[in-house]
Amino acid sequence: MSQTIPQHNDYNLKVVKQFAVMTIIWGIVGMAVGVLIAAQLVWPALNFDIPYLTYSRLRPLHTNAVIFAFGTSALFATAYYVVQKTCQVRLFSDKLAAFTFWGWQTVIVLAVITLPLGMTTSKEYAELEWPISILIAIVWIAFIIVFFGTLAIRRTSHIYVANWFYGAFIIAVAMLHIGNNLAVPVSFTKSYSIYSGAVDAMMQWWYGHNAVGFLLTAGFLGMMYYFVPKQAERPVYSYRLSVVHFWALISIYIWAGPHHLHYTALPDWAQSVGMVMSVVLFVPSWGGMINGIMTLSGAWHKLRTDPVLRFLIVSLSFYGMSTFEGPMMAIKSVNALSHYTDWTIGHVHSGALGWVAMISIGAIYHLIPVLFERERMYSIKLINTHFWLHTIGVVLYIVAMWISGVTQGLMWRAVNADGTLTYSFVESLEASYPFYFVRFVGGLFVVAGMLLMAYNTYKTIRSDKVRPSEPLPAAQSV
Repeated sequence: MSQTIPQHNDYNLKVVKQFAVMTIIWGIVGMAVGVLIAAQLVWPALNFDIPYLTYSRLRPLHTNAVIFAFGTSALFATAYYVVQKTCQVRLFSDKLAAFTFWGWQTVIVLAVITLPLGMTTSKEYAELEWPISILIAIVWIAFIIVFFGTLAIRRTSHIYVANWFYGAFIIAVAMLHIGNNLAVPVSFTKSYSIYSGAVDAMMQWWYGHNAVGFLLTAGFLGMMYYFVPKQAERPVYSYRLSVVHFWALISIYIWAGPHHLHYTALPDWAQSVGMVMSVVLFVPSWGGMINGIMTLSGAWHKLRTDPVLRFLIVSLSFYGMSTFEGPMMAIKSVNALSHYTDWTIGHVHSGALGWVAMISIGAIYHLIPVLFERERMYSIKLINTHFWLHTIGVVLYIVAMWISGVTQGLMWRAVNADGTLTYSFVESLEASYPFYFVRFVGGLFVVAGMLLMAYNTYKTIRSDKVRPSEPLPAAQSV
């Protein structure tokens, strides 16, 4: 008996459109705040003596905006799109999907209001106070129901590997968020963690690093496994490798958090477990990177003419670089030099701006013409310009932070023959100052690229060049 493949308008694309557009908007907001606080580190007077604009209040706003507003909106958009297309079925519940969109935007707006006001738990990447934290959990549970409900009613016999990564990220983030945010409220705007001391630190970095591991890695690998083959018009290089990559990654990543707590009150054995697991993590990470890049076998020439594909493939190069650098920095002897320095900032942004932002931008550029039924993006030249602005901006940023960080680490540990410190902290800060300016310039390049993307998207949506209808392929059996 032949199976009818749903047509384009049989899917729920409205929620995908909403999240895709908000990804661009929140990307501009989050990155612009990042540029402002980078400028404040060069010209401190730019906080204008206004408490709401101080670095200490804007920095958590920046991290929440780029991770949860920009990055997670991209994950919502692509997860909802990919699960429908690969399962050949409409989303499990349109109403719950709409609730996740409006609920998530409410969370972001509340973050924009409360963080500059100084309402914070003070836990990194988990700063939002308990009422907002509960709302996040409710929205996320709705996301779980929509995503796994759609998988349950799929019309295909198998579950494509991209959905495995999306599913793992969705479940793990729920577990991490609820576990780390258990707290005792003392007022509507203040609570205290139920954990104390070293246990609280362990829970925080179990959450903090696995937010990186599952939200900023597993989720975006799901994106990679769909959009790289789709844009390249090639099957994924090795489906078997993708399955091994999945199980190895999720089995190891969850143990890597203690490497954030080297040389602290955390028991030494726990620090060592985090270090060993981080080093081992290099293997599945590079397996995924190689699988993505080798998908281009026989289609390398497309990189010359397709800037969207360039975004996707270069993002994998940054992913490979970050997942080599991370395990090396987790080794205790290296960490003794790198910890608390700008090297860590460079590493984070090589992953965030290089991997997460570039794979998201590539995926959204692929989606916009499809979602709005346009022939293509308004201007391929603008996409190409965006690619070079972003790439140059990221390289300026991370190279500046690498040099600054290594300089700081070496100056802080330098001692005289009598055991006194060779340099004061202020002297190390003066040595870093020129690199802070370079970081600011790199950030300007990145934001300029995002503004071009917003303009290009607007012109595409307003264009009258309707996309010709295309036959929908069967579920991807790559």
